[in-house]
Amino acid sequence: MITPPTPNRTPPDHRGVLIAAVLLMLIGWPGLYQLVTTTLPLIVYIWLFFILLFMAVTGTALPFVRYLNVRFTPEPYPVASGGVILRQSIWVGLYVVICAWLQIPRVLNAPVAFFLGLSFVVIEIYLRLRERAEESDVQATRGARH
Repeated sequence: MITPPTPNRTPPDHRGVLIAAVLLMLIGWPGLYQLVTTTLPLIVYIWLFFILLFMAVTGTALPFVRYLNVRFTPEPYPVASGGVILRQSIWVGLYVVICAWLQIPRVLNAPVAFFLGLSFVVIEIYLRLRERAEESDVQATRGARH
């Protein structure tokens, strides 16, 4: 018995998200390396360090976040859009930058890092639940009109 091929569940905007990931990595990691190896830790360069770190980590996290979304989204639900994947990757980048920032005055420890990460996870779960509820409301109103 031949099984029919499964349709591609990947939205077309994921290609643009992956291109953005490559661009962020190509700017972030070499810029970060150049900054760390050639400059003194002045206040202007510290801000540039955080910007480049954010870009590098967000770009690196994008393909992994996309893979996790495609792999673990249940069958009846559509795969997350590129905007959602970008937002989730921004959470990862923001988490790393805040942890690096908190390490400067030496206040980062395991409980602080855990609860900071937990707060980002809770916010993202809330946002995803709201988005799914809005999508189901839109589909219900479309079904009621037809």
